[in-house]
Amino acid sequence: MTVSRDIVILSNPALLEKVDRLRDLNIGQHVPLPQLVVVGDQSSGKSSLLESLSGIPFPKDQSLCTRHATQITSRRNSDDRVDIRINPGPHASEEHRKHVEAFHMHMSSGLEFREQFVDILKKLKKDQANERMGLRVDISTGNGAVFSEDVLKIEVQGPNEDYLTIIDVPGIFRTTTQGTTKDDMVMVKDLVKRYIRDDRTIILAVLPSNVDIATQEILELADDYDQSGERTLGVLTKPDLVLEPSAQAAVCDLVQGKKRPLALGYFLVRNRGAFSGSKEQSDLDQIFRKEPWVDLPRDRVGIPALKEQLRSLLVEITRREFPKLLQDVSNQIKECKRELNSLGPPRQDEREQRSFLSRIAETFQDRARAALAADYNADPVFGQDELRLITNVVNITNVFSDDFQQGAHSRNFENINLSVSSVAVAIPDDYDCEETPVVLMIDNLRALLQKARVDDVAPGELAELGDIIAPLPPHRTPVPRDDFAAWINDVYLQSRGLDLGTFNANLVSMAFAEQSRKWGDMTKIYMSRVIVTIHRFIAAALRSVCPEEQARRQLWSAILESLLERYKMAMAQASLLIEVEQRKQPYTLNRRFAEELSKARGYRVTELLRPKARKDGRQYGELQFMVNLDDIAKAAEGKSNVEQLQEEIHDILHAYYYLALDRFIDNVFQLAVDYCLLHGPSSPMKVFTQDWVINLESEQLELIVGETKSAKKRRSKLVKKIEDLSNALKILKT
Repeated sequence: MTVSRDIVILSNPALLEKVDRLRDLNIGQHVPLPQLVVVGDQSSGKSSLLESLSGIPFPKDQSLCTRHATQITSRRNSDDRVDIRINPGPHASEEHRKHVEAFHMHMSSGLEFREQFVDILKKLKKDQANERMGLRVDISTGNGAVFSEDVLKIEVQGPNEDYLTIIDVPGIFRTTTQGTTKDDMVMVKDLVKRYIRDDRTIILAVLPSNVDIATQEILELADDYDQSGERTLGVLTKPDLVLEPSAQAAVCDLVQGKKRPLALGYFLVRNRGAFSGSKEQSDLDQIFRKEPWVDLPRDRVGIPALKEQLRSLLVEITRREFPKLLQDVSNQIKECKRELNSLGPPRQDEREQRSFLSRIAETFQDRARAALAADYNADPVFGQDELRLITNVVNITNVFSDDFQQGAHSRNFENINLSVSSVAVAIPDDYDCEETPVVLMIDNLRALLQKARVDDVAPGELAELGDIIAPLPPHRTPVPRDDFAAWINDVYLQSRGLDLGTFNANLVSMAFAEQSRKWGDMTKIYMSRVIVTIHRFIAAALRSVCPEEQARRQLWSAILESLLERYKMAMAQASLLIEVEQRKQPYTLNRRFAEELSKARGYRVTELLRPKARKDGRQYGELQFMVNLDDIAKAAEGKSNVEQLQEEIHDILHAYYYLALDRFIDNVFQLAVDYCLLHGPSSPMKVFTQDWVINLESEQLELIVGETKSAKKRRSKLVKKIEDLSNALKILKT
């Protein structure tokens, strides 16, 4: 079905003009545009076809073969003018793009342009355009490329022009001649593929009628990208050279759809050849009034029928693809902006660099403060477990405290039911101690730590922290032994002197050092877990505030030494606390020590008197016992001096140990973790701050956040692409 010429021209000029204005912006390199592309082998008659369609007398001289794509646009306009420009290819450098875009040739008359076109083309090919595109002046010799990805754009406007835009690409060739190489053959084929692969392109496959169609490679390429044949229109040229009846029949079969059919079909045209002189198109088309061509459908032969069909196809594809085109441009703008945002703000000079890094530092400190305050609603990023810093540290600390309470001592104390660590509580006989809320909570915390892989240190983390942290996961901590009495006896017998009812004060120091010898390893494991957790938080927080990998990697390298130094300070503080507890003379001003020691002594006397106590009724509901005063005086008789001293040592060590343990746990958390690692002025959380950024030397600043050449180039391309696409969007919406 054909569409009236007037309908085509008058119904959609604005729509077609919009697409051509997009071509002016070179938007085709970003978004496929509706277009007609003429493709074919060299010597297939492409130049003659273009002349017939556009009225522009393309030369048939093989030395002036097409070495770049040529876009020919004709518009009906009251102004009579011709503009010739060069659009840079998709892989053009910024320098080359500016160089070719600066080219512009203008003529004030379409008639004058057509009369002088051959001379103009020779001038373009041998001088200005060649130089701009970087092509050789002489195809067979000289420096420069043989073919170019740049596009020569010829726009003809006038009151008598038909509305049509066609793109001509270099012809495919199989034999290297005139200075061409196999690489040139590949480049031309790739160029053709790039033009015909888009769904918005109508492929005008130019096929000489006097050559077996099976030998035409262009149809094979079209099949690769248009397997259904819905976008490929066959244009059969040179019918005057088909003399054999069998060959003529084969051509007729193609036009009538009997052989290798295409959805858009085939057209048979005769163009002005190199020796046709100045014959009018109507004279050339007289051939179609003769056998066997006279029997072909009139809408399938001749240039007028082809031009009408091409206009119809151009309108149809433009109408159909316009909404998709609008959406594609919008999506590309969004994608470009997203990628541009990922590069961060521009940082070409020191001011931009310092401002950029300062904003990152400010955001980092905001997240650090929120993480320390458990203000996880401050930002969605706190959905990551690694960023829930204070929660992870408290969980690790609770497990550490429980481990300490349960197993930090070397030997279990005797059960005298009055210790600071275990107050006697009435518990029902059927109560399962394993299911107490405290036990369940600790078990849950251990499961959380296992899930957070606190003890699973990655190779990269180990490379950075290996000299600071203890090996994780730790070896199994030895279970406390039950030979306390025998051990105290050995310690006493091996260290007693000339004492009379007393013992050497150093004995308590020795016993406490032995009883607390696991404190050091357990504390280092605890500190290591906290340091690994903080280290992971800082790394995760930096990833969240500085998504650009190059800048983040340089920033991490810049602060890593300070981080490690502060981890070492915290570990040294913990080591100092361990040394103070284990090496100093046991001493405390805590009144609970005297209270617990008195309770222990009273308990021992009570246990000695219990066998001699007599029931004496009830008072206030409680059973009362009577004890003879003389029995009290004799209660300790029968115990040797050594036994009494061992009990005294046990009770002193017992009362002091648990007071020291509670004090130590608090001190490790408050002085080593909270002060050195979390909130103190030398906390690693305060390494990366705005003050740190302000004090950076310009060279350091450039190293950390200075943009690489590739980033600068990418940013420049994205900015230009967004600008072009935004202008395209305005054109499409107006």
